[in-house]
Amino acid sequence: MIHQIYNIKTCYLLLVFGLLLITACSQTKKDNTQDTKSETAKRVDGIPLTESQMKAVGITLGTIEEKNLKAIVKANGQLEVPPQNKAEVTLLTGGIVKNITVLEGSVARKGQVLATIENAQLVQLQQDYLTAKSSLGYAKQEYNRQMELKAQNAGTGKIYQQAEANYTAEQAKTASIARQLRQLGIHPENVDEGHISNQIAITAPISGTIGKINIETGSFAEPSKPLMNIVDNSKVHCDLLVYEKDLFKVHKGQSVSFMLTNQDNREITGKIYGINQSFENESKGIILHAIIQNPSKYNLIEGMYVSASIDVGNQMVTAVPTDAIIKVGGKEYIYYLKKIIAPQKAEEKKGDKDGDKDGDKSFGKTYLFDKAEIVSGVSDLGYTEIKLIEELPAKTQIVIKGAFYILSSVSGSKDSD
Repeated sequence: MIHQIYNIKTCYLLLVFGLLLITACSQTKKDNTQDTKSETAKRVDGIPLTESQMKAVGITLGTIEEKNLKAIVKANGQLEVPPQNKAEVTLLTGGIVKNITVLEGSVARKGQVLATIENAQLVQLQQDYLTAKSSLGYAKQEYNRQMELKAQNAGTGKIYQQAEANYTAEQAKTASIARQLRQLGIHPENVDEGHISNQIAITAPISGTIGKINIETGSFAEPSKPLMNIVDNSKVHCDLLVYEKDLFKVHKGQSVSFMLTNQDNREITGKIYGINQSFENESKGIILHAIIQNPSKYNLIEGMYVSASIDVGNQMVTAVPTDAIIKVGGKEYIYYLKKIIAPQKAEEKKGDKDGDKDGDKSFGKTYLFDKAEIVSGVSDLGYTEIKLIEELPAKTQIVIKGAFYILSSVSGSKDSD
């Protein structure tokens, strides 16, 4: 009996030991599978693409090159109008505004009447002109009489000299008053004919667009204070600020491309026609003046801010094909080949029951890509100048075609996660 009980216990212990052994082996196999997956994940450090995927979407590899591209100097500035193309309308004498014939924003021609000013003192000035004109006539007659007497030795030299002086003085006085009348817009010839006016017609000194009007009907227009201003934007040009380090690169005649900052980055072109020879305040910058080609077609206004690129010739720069550059989150990148994983053998692809059932059936190479941040420069001939934020090893291969596909695949995988 005791022997039978001993045999039962022995069998029971062997059964338990066997079960523990089987469990331990299964756990070890599972741990080994997880370790294998972990090692595989570590190896795939980048954006993986198979050889067949690259061929399907036409991804092409190349290298960063040195290219002879157009060199530029970047500058900022604003649109300005030359002094001779803007004017302030003022008065030499004050008066009451009788009427205003233009509106703000309307176009005026040179010589067009803008407003009428009424001043009672004008009547006195015209009266003074007529008096001076009459005195001039008398002085002229007296001068001619004394000149005849002198020729006949019948008069005295002193009286002749006095007549000559009076005549000259009256000439100057009459001419002076006539000049004042013309400055006020009154023609002395009309006054001679008896047309006395107490109104001044204010005319446009230049052709252009009427700006701010500072007077109203019935208000008193003070002398030397602007009644309104006129701007001729057809001669608008661009003033650009270039700093000391770039001064030796710029000169007259160079082409300039302008981007209107607040006009959807619309691009216009022009040429440098003048360079100041003194620094602006403490900025250590020089003002360049650039004329704009066909400014009237762009509806340009004085004061608009612009960003400009000045073409200063060609130079060797680090460049990549423009299609190789992608933009993500306001930054620019290129994709480069990090490494190539050799194709796995067939037996390594078979896996086991716990393996990846959806594994890649292709035995080709796997290419791992990563992105490198850059700062782009000038674009020319299909290439764009770049500066790498962090240097890459020499002869590193980059994606020169198909970079957008890689970006899309990365974005898609993030969305699915």
